[in-house]
Amino acid sequence: MWRMPHLLLAMKSSVKKTKKISPSIAALDFFAEAGLLKRVKRSGWWVAGIENPETVAEHCFRCAVIGYYIAHCEKVDPYKVVTMTLFNDIHEARINDLHKMGHYYIDFREAEKKAFADQVAFLDEKVKESLTRMRRDYEMQVTPESLVARDADILECLIQAKEYMDNGYPVAKTFFKRAPDYLKTKTAKGLWKQALQWDSHSWWQNVVKFER
Repeated sequence: MWRMPHLLLAMKSSVKKTKKISPSIAALDFFAEAGLLKRVKRSGWWVAGIENPETVAEHCFRCAVIGYYIAHCEKVDPYKVVTMTLFNDIHEARINDLHKMGHYYIDFREAEKKAFADQVAFLDEKVKESLTRMRRDYEMQVTPESLVARDADILECLIQAKEYMDNGYPVAKTFFKRAPDYLKTKTAKGLWKQALQWDSHSWWQNVVKFER
């Protein structure tokens, strides 16, 4: 059986408040958890027939890229947005990615909050406070940065759906029906409008060079 002693200790200690571990060990454990997201698959695509969808880590990376771009267009703090997008799904290292159908039956938001609180419990206090504040900001969806970060998350999913559709998974188009209605910023809405007519393979076709 695969074991992570320090991680298990951190989870136990954060609940029972019995014994703390050092901030440096807690940081290393946190980095290990982040690495686990490279293997956690985005489960929502399975219903579209995609057997090997992207990982949570891959999703978060492109969210950060998209968020950085939108933040500049919307004239908000791009670094705050990037931080939100990178840490938005960190809790899924412990509770995995749950398909939206699962959210219908399980109070996943409470599970997310509990997992995140346990993850940061023994980190350096300055880091813990910063991440906790960032998380609260994102969840409240009031500040301009939080709105951009959420738009980046939604737009990344929509672009991924467009790519899957272009690669022969027509059912992925189902995700076009509702998700766009949740976009808030002018920039994100405009990008999605363009994406509907966009060939996701055009970028590499324009840079491929043949020689004889």
